[in-house]
Amino acid sequence: MEFTHFKDREDAGAQLARQLAQYADNPNVVVLALPRGGVPVAFKIACALHAPLDVLLVRKLGLPGHEEYAMGAIGSGGVRVLQREVVQKMHITPQQVQEVIDREAAELTRREQLFRDGRKARNLHGKIVILVDDGLATGSTMRVAVEVVRAQKPAQLIVAVPVSAIESRDMIAAEVDEMVCLSAPPLFRAVSEWYAHFNQTSDEEVQALLAKARHLDPAEEEREAELATQFIR
Repeated sequence: MEFTHFKDREDAGAQLARQLAQYADNPNVVVLALPRGGVPVAFKIACALHAPLDVLLVRKLGLPGHEEYAMGAIGSGGVRVLQREVVQKMHITPQQVQEVIDREAAELTRREQLFRDGRKARNLHGKIVILVDDGLATGSTMRVAVEVVRAQKPAQLIVAVPVSAIESRDMIAAEVDEMVCLSAPPLFRAVSEWYAHFNQTSDEEVQALLAKARHLDPAEEEREAELATQFIR
């Protein structure tokens, strides 16, 4: 059976960008990507809309022994979502849950330092935020991301994904101002099935795309110049 809807993440981002064209050239728009797979998708969107790109750090909490399945997620600022029904059904102990949280919190801190390169996260208060990933399976990670953004009181929160399980799409749609999802197939097993090429996105690729996005953002260049001047002084 043929599942492919997208050539790769870049193709998915280009298709999403066409659906988000109404937000182009709006100085109040910020595009946020969930690393790592969401960054190539979001980069295409940010370029098409002429909007700044940043990352929102969130980590999935995988079931012990079955890490590909999520029992929840954590995000910057201590936000945590735990699917208690999954934890109970799989007989996961509180100690096991805490061990997973501690491990993923350490990785969250590492990625903050790696991807931000000393820069502060963007202020999202009053902004139109477009939150992007390469697809939704359980939706746990995106749910935490939504909570992290909501805490900063944006003017509008849009989630944009190429493909999603129907239940996850509907869950997230109920929590945001707008949900843009290109495909929600009734039979959904994995995000990767809907891409012809779904290679692992590396840390280096994320860093390169973020650096390129900063170079394309005039406001970011002005901030860089100001920081350089302060350093010289």
